[in-house]
Amino acid sequence: MSSPSKRREMDLMKLMMSDHKVEMVNDGMNEFFVDFHGPKESLYQGGVWRIRVELPDAYPYKSPSIGFVNKIYHPNVDETSGSICLDVINQTWSPMFDLVNVFEVFLPQLLLYPNPSDPLNGEAAALMMRDKAAYEQRVKEYCEKHAKQNSAAAPPEDSSDGELSDDEYDSSDEAVVGKPDL
Repeated sequence: MSSPSKRREMDLMKLMMSDHKVEMVNDGMNEFFVDFHGPKESLYQGGVWRIRVELPDAYPYKSPSIGFVNKIYHPNVDETSGSICLDVINQTWSPMFDLVNVFEVFLPQLLLYPNPSDPLNGEAAALMMRDKAAYEQRVKEYCEKHAKQNSAAAPPEDSSDGELSDDEYDSSDEAVVGKPDL
């Protein structure tokens, strides 16, 4: 690849050609939404989450910022902001990875193998360790309430034209994005 912008373009096209619905924000290639389906054989199966992705100018040398827009109950996902705790995104990102890896490997593994010892959602982590059946029930309730196909695909309720206002997202490379459901 001759430049990060060409790589970004190629990775985005690969993602669009995969089974994931991608919706661009504005006209650039730096911000977009992806509809992510919960992995089969998991508590999250049947759920669809809207993931906001921001690519830094230095992508692929710097990791994308990703966050859940609709709520998910998981020890490694902050319920309010949607930010995730995942080493491969936050610390060990490599230019060898691409956007398809994020949606077909990293996020499914996060949902299949939660790590309650490194939580962003302390309540979910404690419940998972204390009462696994109650934790699993809560996950299923959140999926039912927040991750059905029509809730993930719908635009934010307070945005009539589909555009986000400046206070609905932080465009810095460090911010993990996603407007929490109210």
